[in-house]
Amino acid sequence: MQRFIRRTLIGLLSFLALIPWVTLAPAAEPVDLLLVLASDVSRSIDHQKFLLQRDGYAAAVTNAQVLGAIKSGPIGKIAICFVEWSGFGAQKLVIDWIAIDGEASARKFADLVVEAPRSFADRTAIGGGIDFAAAQFPRAPFEAPRKTIDVSGDGTNNRCASRHVSCTAETKTSGSRSGFREPLDDG
Repeated sequence: MQRFIRRTLIGLLSFLALIPWVTLAPAAEPVDLLLVLASDVSRSIDHQKFLLQRDGYAAAVTNAQVLGAIKSGPIGKIAICFVEWSGFGAQKLVIDWIAIDGEASARKFADLVVEAPRSFADRTAIGGGIDFAAAQFPRAPFEAPRKTIDVSGDGTNNRCASRHVSCTAETKTSGSRSGFREPLDDG
């Protein structure tokens, strides 16, 4: 009888050893939008333009109308990360994914944006910046029906072209030119 039990256990353990064990990843947190803010820090971005970009992002994310729009979504929450880009191979994730669902989380993100040091001052490779921004979506701990890259910059591409333009049915790319010295008037 002991021999039967031992053989059965050995057989069972051998069978279990053949089964591939899969570690299930935790489910991604749902949000209404994944937003990558991609900021140009090439040599043409002087200190004044650099501060204009940073302060603009901080003001936008904490704006009452923006927060109202975020809260009006089906989930009432978005996720944002912040990257800086410059020349070929000069891209950096400055602030990793953060959920924004109200004033406190928006203020935290805004403070991180304003306080982070500048990453680069190289040539302008917008294609590399867009490719790097698009690569942030698959690594987000969030899932959303919409994905957007917001690109801020002031110059023309002078270093390399994008391997592919990161505009798909799932990803939208928008841009703003920061070559001006003062914020645009709404009127």
